[in-house]
Amino acid sequence: MQSEKQNDELGGPTPFPTPFLKKFRIGMVVFAAMAGMAAAQTNTAAFFRISSPSNALITEFDVATGTISWSNGVAGVTNQLQRSVDLTKTNGWVDYAMLVSTGATVCTEQIIDLNPPEGMAWIPGGNFSMGDSKAEGWDAELPVHSVYVDGFYMDRTEVTKAKWDVVYNWARSHGYSFIHAGSGKASNHPVHTVNWYDCVKWCNARSEMEGRTPCYTVSGSTYKTGQSEPDCNFKANGYRLPTEAEWEKAARGGLQGKRFPWGDTISHDNANYCANGSAYSYDTSPYTKYTFHPSYDDGGTSYTSPVGSFSANGYGLYDMAGNVWEWCWDWYGSGYYASSPSSNPQGPSSGSYRMSRGGGWGDLANYCRSASRLDCFPDGVDDCTGFRVVRR
Repeated sequence: MQSEKQNDELGGPTPFPTPFLKKFRIGMVVFAAMAGMAAAQTNTAAFFRISSPSNALITEFDVATGTISWSNGVAGVTNQLQRSVDLTKTNGWVDYAMLVSTGATVCTEQIIDLNPPEGMAWIPGGNFSMGDSKAEGWDAELPVHSVYVDGFYMDRTEVTKAKWDVVYNWARSHGYSFIHAGSGKASNHPVHTVNWYDCVKWCNARSEMEGRTPCYTVSGSTYKTGQSEPDCNFKANGYRLPTEAEWEKAARGGLQGKRFPWGDTISHDNANYCANGSAYSYDTSPYTKYTFHPSYDDGGTSYTSPVGSFSANGYGLYDMAGNVWEWCWDWYGSGYYASSPSSNPQGPSSGSYRMSRGGGWGDLANYCRSASRLDCFPDGVDDCTGFRVVRR
């Protein structure tokens, strides 16, 4: 792998704008990811560069571990890692991860996994700005604050009705009980009509079914029945719901300060939601009244779409805006952002409502913003709320 410095020494061209070079010292490493790259899930080459006020340079990329190394790290300095799939485009670079230097001579961070678990993508650890940077949402989305999240795997899509049924049927024959059996428009659509407790128990069942350690316990025992408030072992290797911080970092896909996982505007080309171009300036749809997605408004509700019907974000995740809301682990706290931990926050210790994220097929554009938060009774269900899972 060649850094920018090595490239210059070899007389090669500099594949990025000169003005950007004047602002930051940029190191670059180029590698071809031909085996299911987590960021794009396509057999195309990927290019990474790092920008830093401390002259950081990419020195190595370890294909086996997906780990990037950079030198000249000054403790506490934030470096912006960017990704491109086409060096011929001057605006082809997009933010991928914010990496904070530790002060070591060489710093490292896993940024991708070329062979992730089936159906999952690696979300790189690092810092991101959490909350509504445009100050146009609700008070509970403020203040915007920097959060560090460890790397983790996340389902590329919402849990489908087919996947739900496989685990649900196994679970019922292995000591689990659920309040709701789950519904779905078709096998490849997201499951819905499942409450928070159903989803948590399903996570435990999937963990056991695959020989992993369940994350959720009640009084020290694996949580399998009833509607109790479980403890979560975040160090276990089983499946669980994402924290709000994990969900928002994943949804942003590396982009900073954008409303949605792909940018600042939304239309039915991007997501399955209820459009109304006259309601929000950033809803660019032509409709002047509430309009469900015409491709999926076909008969009775729910008007969900098959998972993965729209383009993936920078981390290879689908439907992080629209389709169905997604349950998260956290209790709701209206002022939590003002005092939340800066590293791996897990929400308030107690509460009355659990969080869901992402908006659904029946929601307007403002609910589909990456910063939008919805507090819900954990025992409640509807036909526009589902979930996806994460694991270590």
